[in-house]
This record gives sequence, structure tokens and C-alpha cells, in this order.
Amino acid sequence: MDMDILVVTGRLAENAVKRSVQNEADVLVLDIEVASFITPALLRRYFPSKKYDLILIPGLASGDFSGLEKEFNTQIRLGPKHAVDLGFVLSYSGEVAFSSKVPACELLLEKRRANALERTAELEESAASSLFLKGVKLGGSSRMKVMAEVVDAAHLPQQELTDKIVYFVQQGADIIDLGMAMDTEPDEARAAVEIAKSATNLPLSIDTLEPSLINAALDAGIDIVLSLNSENINEIKDKIVENSAVAVIIPDCVEDIESLFTNIEAAKDAGINSIIADPVLEPPGQGFVDSLNRYYEFRKRDKATPLFFGAGNVTELVDADSIGINALLAGIAVELEACILFTPEYSDKAHGSVTELKTASVMMALARDRGSPPKDLGIDILVAREKRRRPFGNMPEAPVEAKGSEKWHLDPAGSFKIDITDDEIHEGKLVPGKIIARNRTNSIAGDRAKDVIDTIIRLGLVSRLDHAAYLGRELMKAELALKLRRSYSQDDEF
Repeated sequence: MDMDILVVTGRLAENAVKRSVQNEADVLVLDIEVASFITPALLRRYFPSKKYDLILIPGLASGDFSGLEKEFNTQIRLGPKHAVDLGFVLSYSGEVAFSSKVPACELLLEKRRANALERTAELEESAASSLFLKGVKLGGSSRMKVMAEVVDAAHLPQQELTDKIVYFVQQGADIIDLGMAMDTEPDEARAAVEIAKSATNLPLSIDTLEPSLINAALDAGIDIVLSLNSENINEIKDKIVENSAVAVIIPDCVEDIESLFTNIEAAKDAGINSIIADPVLEPPGQGFVDSLNRYYEFRKRDKATPLFFGAGNVTELVDADSIGINALLAGIAVELEACILFTPEYSDKAHGSVTELKTASVMMALARDRGSPPKDLGIDILVAREKRRRPFGNMPEAPVEAKGSEKWHLDPAGSFKIDITDDEIHEGKLVPGKIIARNRTNSIAGDRAKDVIDTIIRLGLVSRLDHAAYLGRELMKAELALKLRRSYSQDDEF
């Protein structure tokens, strides 16, 4: 639906607004420098005689424009916070009801994300699958599922194992894998499965080559077995068939793809019907490209068997941010028609990989549905990068050179120790980490730096400007650390 739209701005943003709007709307420049300071009274003074369907004011404008709306019978709504986003916002003007409370850029992001998740659910509901396990579809046209491994699960105390499982579930895992150390006893494996079953209703897998541990886990009701080859299949095949478990088949030697096909045929001959193939992904510099070639070769020769894709084999062994690596691996996996994305989140640098892979799997499902690259989907895992850069400021002609003070004065109101807490499990729920500011008499906890410093000021716990500025800097560093899943140490470089 075509709409007549007027975009209102101030003098400083005039050129940026006109570049972004182009021919999609008219622009009204009011007699004010900063656009966000526009008031209802000022807009009324310059109100256009032409009748518009919608007037967009700056997203950061704070006045009440409802009176003007009634007086002129014209919708007045918040546009985006930044002029650069106007083109993006205007492209949705016929589809979205803009808000007088929420800036249009934020409203659209929320709406597009909700639409993306709704479409993902619709796709999954209608998808055909090769396997169906405890309500989870595997293979076929269903979304790739994320398998999160609890490393050395059988040696963890019951509460710690339960907490790790709850954490992975709330991070978006579709399957929980119980990794077994080499010195694990069958009774310990069985107990770990029982604890896991009490912690979640998701499908469970066991990760070991040891037949006695696999059989113990099968007795306890494990759903998926990792990993079968010619060395252990004869000792566990009967229990797999008896329990209708899913078997992940691996080659006898990672370089030997023929042994993978041989082992799959042996599993089928033994009566194992639910099979996932794992050609084994290897890390960069250690056979990564060759392993991708094996996946590609397998999929060319076998277009039906679901594929296991060990993304964690790469993210855990590369000193690089996991976000981009996981997104790219998910893109490779979807082209290979993989059904499981595996990660252990074992190292600190891979913390958050379950959520990253889950989001990436959703992105790939949406991209496949649209027949497009995985961009502009309404959902993303951009963290340090941005889709649209905001304009930079101009260097003034004669700026005062900034210099830090060498002096330090103790605030009579006292000092603060600032740190952050990690995500924790309380009563079966994930509680996100918080910023903590402690002094002699108070401990203040908050999600945002602003909330914490505002509370400190309100309680009269800071009396010097330099101390307040210092606290603001440190608290903002702490907030960024929480958002970026980093650790924080007061006074250290971020």
C-alpha cells in the first residue's frame, strides 16, 4: 500500500536524512539543530498544510505528540534512532504499524525476529524427516539439530551434571550428549544416563567406543549411540536393535570413507534401521579440507542417510571467535544436508557455541526456504559487526587535546569493587550473570551499567565527579563483558 509519508528532522541531520529517504518520503527540516530535541510545539508551528498518512519524528524524540495527532487527524509515530536506518524503515511502511513509544528500528527488529521464528516453527512442523526421536525430527527437510556434549559426564557430581544439562537445554540444545572418559565404569555410565533422563526430556546420546559403556547406557534407556565401527558393532548391535536406538556410524580410519560405507552395511545387516553417518570433521591444518571432501563424496553416493557434523572439532581447535566459525560451518553443513551439529563447549573460547549453532541452524533453514544467502532474515548472530554503519562525526577545527589526570583522590564516600557473575542454574532455571558493585555497606546488582550507577548516585554512595566518571567507565566495561561473554577484571584493559 502506497502511503504519503513525511519525515521530520533538524538541521544537522538534514543531508543524512535526505540521502537515506531518497524518494520514499517528503522531508521537513525544522528550525532546530538536533533532531531528537523536536517538541510538539515546534512541530505544530511548522505543521504542513498537505495531508499525510504518516509523519515520522526522530526515534529519540521524547515529547507527547498525541495532541497533535488528534488536532490534525494524522498519525505521528517514532521513526528510527539514526537517519541511516530510514530507508530500511520506510520499506516496511505499508506492512507495519509504527509506535509512538518504541523507535521504528527497534520495533522492526523485534517484529522481523518474531516473524522469522514463527516461520521456522512452521517449516519444522511441516518438514519430512528421516528419523523422529522424542518429538525431535532428524534429517529430511527438517532443521539441523544441535547436539551439546557434557564432557566426562559420568564423573560429574549429580547436581553439576544436572546443571550442565539444564544450561545446554536453555541455550537451545536439541539433543544432550553424554561424553564418557576412558576410565569410566559401566555403572557410572548407567547412572549418568539416569540422571540425564531426570533432568530433561530431550533425546540423549552416549559418546564412547567402549562396548560395555554403550550397553550399560542402552540398558538405562539411551536414545542415540556414538560411535559404531567394525571394532565394537558385534558387541552392541543386539542391544541397539532391542532398544530401537539410533546409531551414529563412523569409519574405522578417518581417511577411509569406504570403511564407513562397509560399517553402515554391516549395521543394516544386523537389523539396525536408524542410522546416522559421521565421516568425521577434522580441524584446519589437520585434514579439514580432506574431511569436507569425504562429506561431499558421501553425500554424492548416499543422498538419504542423515549426516552427523562435528562442528566442535573445528571451533574447539582454532583460536578465533567461535561465532563466525559456527555460522560458516552451519552453512557448509546445510549444503551437505547434515542433520546434527555437534559441539561440547569445552574450552572457554567456545563458550556460547550451542546458542550460536542453534541460531545458525535457524538462519540456514530460513535461507533454504527463501532460496537466498543467510542474510536479511530477521535473525542473525552479529555481535561485533554491524549491518549499517552510523555516520562518523567531524573533527572540529581547534579541539582541546585531551589529557588524563595524574592525580588520584580517594572519595570520602568510599570505594567500590566491581565484578560480574557467571550464568548460574537456580532451581532448574538459567539465571544470567549480573554486574556487581560492592562497597563497605552495600552490594548492588544489575543488568546494565546505567542501572547500577544510577542506584549508586541515588543512594549517595559517590561524592566526587572523577569517581563517578571512573565508575561509569568500569561499569560499562563490565556490561560489555557480560554481553560479549567475556571475563572482567576491574582496571584491566578490555
